[in-house]
Amino acid sequence: MLTYLIRRLLLMVLTLLGVSVAIFLLLRIVPGNIADILFDSAGMIDPAEKKKIIADLGLDLSLPAQYWQWLNGVLHGNLGFSYVSEKPVIDEILPRIPITARLAGLALAFAICAGVPLGVLSAVRQNSKLDYALRVLSLSGLSMPSFWLGLLILMACVHLFGTIPIYDRAPASFGAWLAMLAVPAAAVGFRSSALIMRLTRSSMLEILRQDFVRTARSKGLSEGAVTYDHALRNAVLPVITTIGVETAFLFGGLIVTETVFNIPGVARFLVEAIRWRDYPMVQNLVMFIAIVVVTVNLLVDLAYMLVDPRIRYSE
Repeated sequence: MLTYLIRRLLLMVLTLLGVSVAIFLLLRIVPGNIADILFDSAGMIDPAEKKKIIADLGLDLSLPAQYWQWLNGVLHGNLGFSYVSEKPVIDEILPRIPITARLAGLALAFAICAGVPLGVLSAVRQNSKLDYALRVLSLSGLSMPSFWLGLLILMACVHLFGTIPIYDRAPASFGAWLAMLAVPAAAVGFRSSALIMRLTRSSMLEILRQDFVRTARSKGLSEGAVTYDHALRNAVLPVITTIGVETAFLFGGLIVTETVFNIPGVARFLVEAIRWRDYPMVQNLVMFIAIVVVTVNLLVDLAYMLVDPRIRYSE
């Protein structure tokens, strides 16, 4: 087990290193930098002034020198300064991480609490009217874009309540946070719940046809014990994988939702940083999302052993 963890941690480091190289090069491949944007928007044409800005930002250095300067700073806890606000990157990112984490966590909780029970119910009541209704609901969830659903919710709230549930100030209590983020979390979590529900249903149907389930029924166990203690426990592994993927997606895929509901989170801020070619901000935000993804993948693999004791990772 220890050897496996060491291998995974080394693989995580190599993955993050590859991501850092990729995002660094992709930003430089895109035409234009912040100096070009500033001069075009202000109508300036003084080449000397533009050259001075480029030199002050270190953009006149070679690509290997720029990459090493950034990587060396990250390793020493110095993420650099934003080109736009001129504030430390860490001061710009840290206040936005809890906002996105709350929204993603609430959306994930909604997806799990709705998707898993409905998936089990759909499998147990296979080919019933309830099953057909739940399958139609799941297909609509997979087909409906979250931003379109969010706009429909906004219009419905305006029509019914005369107000728009958007982020206008930092809530003072946990209850206020919950009320503020419940609507966007449900909008973005609806698609995830539909995916989890369909996967739970298909996995449960496969397990319910196994011999050990029929043996459990023949021993006189209750239907609840057969469904939850035997079938669901063996059907949950692919569901855990999907939950892990959705967790990683929610941290980096909330761009449209945060924009529609005016939520000042990480994903929305990343788009603004890309638009301004704010290299330090974009690079560090992408690295943060990459760290979340690889960490979640590791936790999912470790969760397999807790759910199914038969799984053991070789030394």
